[in-house]
Amino acid sequence: MSFMRGTLLSKTRKLVNGLAIAKPVWLKAMEQVPPPVFPRPAERPCKIILPEDKYIKKFYKKHPDSLTEEAFWFNGFNPPPSRVFAWRVLELMGEGIREEEAIAIGDMEYKAEKRDKKKAYVRLKQIARIQGKKPPPNPYPSAIKEIQAEEKKFIHERFTNPKILEIVEKMKQERAAFIQERAQMRR
Repeated sequence: MSFMRGTLLSKTRKLVNGLAIAKPVWLKAMEQVPPPVFPRPAERPCKIILPEDKYIKKFYKKHPDSLTEEAFWFNGFNPPPSRVFAWRVLELMGEGIREEEAIAIGDMEYKAEKRDKKKAYVRLKQIARIQGKKPPPNPYPSAIKEIQAEEKKFIHERFTNPKILEIVEKMKQERAAFIQERAQMRR
C-alpha cells in the first residue's frame, strides 16, 4: 500500500465503514496503538547529474553503434567505453585543453583502442592457425553476438527436443484441421 495515500489503519477503517470488508480481528488493537507515521518528502528528489554525463551523451551521439557492440557488465570492474571517454575529456580539460579539442583527442584515442583490439584478435587467430589449433573465442565480442551465442543452444534444442517436436506436430495437425474446416465452410 506504499503507493497509495493514507495508512493501513485509515484504509481499513474506510473499507469496514463502507461495508466492503468484514471487521478484521486486529483492527481494534491497531486503533489503540497505531503504527508510526513517517513523514513523506514534499517533492521528488532531484536527478543525480555527474560532470561526465554530458560527454557520455556526446559519445553516444557520435558512436551510437557502441551501445550494442560494447558490452557493459554491472558486476565487472571495467567501466564502459563511454565513461572512459568522458573521464579522459574531463582530464584533458583539467590540463587546460579546450572542450572541442579534448573531445577530438578522446574520440581519436577511443578509435585507436578499438582498432588495436581488433588487430590483437586477428593476430591471435593467425597464431592459432599457424599452430594448427582452433582459433580462440573473441575476447572483445559485441553484446549482440554474446546474446546470440547464449540463445544458440535454445535454437538448436527446438529441432531435437522430443517434447517440442511433439508440440509442433500437434500444431501442424490443428492447422490442417482448421484449413479443412474453412475449405468445407466455403463450399
